[in-house]
Amino acid sequence: MKLISWNVNGLRACLGKGFGDYFSAQDADFFCLQETKMQPGQAQIPAEGYHEYFYSAEKKGYSGTAILAKREPLCVSYGMGSELHDHEGRLITLEYEDFYLVTVYTPNSQRELTRLQYRLCWEEDFRMYLKRLDEVKPVIVCGDMNVAHKEIDLKNPKTNTNNAGFTPQERAAMTKLLSSGFVDTFRHLHPDVTGAYSWWSYMFNARANNAGWRIDYFLVSERIKDRITAARIDSDVMGSDHCPVVLEIDL
Repeated sequence: MKLISWNVNGLRACLGKGFGDYFSAQDADFFCLQETKMQPGQAQIPAEGYHEYFYSAEKKGYSGTAILAKREPLCVSYGMGSELHDHEGRLITLEYEDFYLVTVYTPNSQRELTRLQYRLCWEEDFRMYLKRLDEVKPVIVCGDMNVAHKEIDLKNPKTNTNNAGFTPQERAAMTKLLSSGFVDTFRHLHPDVTGAYSWWSYMFNARANNAGWRIDYFLVSERIKDRITAARIDSDVMGSDHCPVVLEIDL
């Protein structure tokens, strides 16, 4: 089973930058998108043969997630059932017989960390949400989680310490999530690989210089980690300031 996650930074824009070619070439079972920045029906996606699930933010042109799935799920859930969190289109869950698939666009802490406290509240509620799912059946969760977990996961850790996405609090939240029974699939297979990033600033020729961050993830329940067959980052794929990340798993 092949799954792809991609923060497209505006799906309508990405469609004009080669999204369709990559989508068709990959022929994935699941295509999970973040930061779609659109309302349903605002774009035509070349996704024949896929079931489409979109969750848009109440604020137009902001946030948003989507899953394109070849298999129709047993159930679809939008958000995590929280009045505090379910206004920005950040979370979709598909339930299948043997697993849950969750795509997430984690809130950014913003410049000057103005949203850090909200972010930390989100982190704990999201962790508990995943734990509840995991008690029922294994979970695959993917998306832009807006944190570089370890120093190996970004080019300039020293100068970015305490910047959004690399604060001690955000990194500790990721550690706590993984300690709750989940595995970072890329690091499971590639524990020591350096220079593996999924996001680059549009400034300072960051992508050309590979001065990036790995903030896009596939996590799986600990008990299915031995079924992971491949985890990669398609860093040569353009169209967004993020690139796609890919998981292949025998489920």
